[in-house]
Amino acid sequence: MFDQTNADGIGDATRTPREWVKVLAKYRDPSTLRSSYEVAVTIAPFLLLWGLAWWSLSYSYLAAFAISLLNGAFLLRLFTIQHDCGHGSLFSNRTASDWIGRVLGVLTLTPYDVWRRTHSIHHGAAGNLSQRGIGDIYTMTLEEYQAQSKFEQLKYRLYRNPIVLFGFGPSYLFLLQNRLPLGLTHARKYWVSAMGTNVALIAALGVIWYFGGWGPILLIFLPSTLLAATAGMWLFYVQHQFEETHWDRQENWDVHEAALKGSSHYVMPKPLQWLSANIGIHHVHHLYSRIPFYRLPEVLRDHAELVDNNRMTIWESLSFARLHIWDEKSRRLLSFAQARALSS
Repeated sequence: MFDQTNADGIGDATRTPREWVKVLAKYRDPSTLRSSYEVAVTIAPFLLLWGLAWWSLSYSYLAAFAISLLNGAFLLRLFTIQHDCGHGSLFSNRTASDWIGRVLGVLTLTPYDVWRRTHSIHHGAAGNLSQRGIGDIYTMTLEEYQAQSKFEQLKYRLYRNPIVLFGFGPSYLFLLQNRLPLGLTHARKYWVSAMGTNVALIAALGVIWYFGGWGPILLIFLPSTLLAATAGMWLFYVQHQFEETHWDRQENWDVHEAALKGSSHYVMPKPLQWLSANIGIHHVHHLYSRIPFYRLPEVLRDHAELVDNNRMTIWESLSFARLHIWDEKSRRLLSFAQARALSS
């Protein structure tokens, strides 16, 4: 790693989060050709594998199931592309971004306008202890947890259990919760988004059932959907839930500081990085969400100081699944065992 001094005389290592925003602004412009290419090279294999899996049903249920699992990786990439559409970073034309996002939202079982709003809330309040619960995984502070009754502590422990978060959670979120605009029921546009997605989804599944029966739904649609949902939930979870993440109360919270210090650089092998559309470069994304996903590696190439910021490997990230409680005094996430030791 090296300290890169730029034309303004400020070295990367000495930049404040707010100053980084100005630097990153030069990476925000998307290429219509490149964005179109990224959509095409993701949706084409997705549809091809869907067709191949359906054809395989005539010969082997196991083969169809295996192909559907492979296709879950491309569905995950479609979700991350939809994510870029929500930020208006994929195309300069916002209308084009929104409609591509809405179409992809049917494939990912995610009402686009509902998700865009809740995800915007997440970006605008990440790391803010005074604004939790929408677009994120709810996290208690140590003081809050200690103040709960035994029953409430048990409920929170169940909620944060990895089996619930990454086992039942993805099924509940994508198959059930996304069917209603929960948290946004006051506005007509979010009902339209949710119901429009539901109608399109029911129509698509109806056509699949008409021509193929339950086989394609149970052995292709569900496995690929649930695998992508689980992987997506893990990625969006672990990139904020690591030991030395960043939380503050409203009076001390700063959106740019929280973005840079409360989001990780999740290092993955090149194939996984491609399939997740560079979402692992999460600290840069949170600091400047208008950067197209395919330009995020440029940022790390040009600014080595950002490479090691909250850097974590897949192996390291697995240990963070046991951390659930934010200790405001030590400013780190604790496991339930650590919290219990501090309470005794």
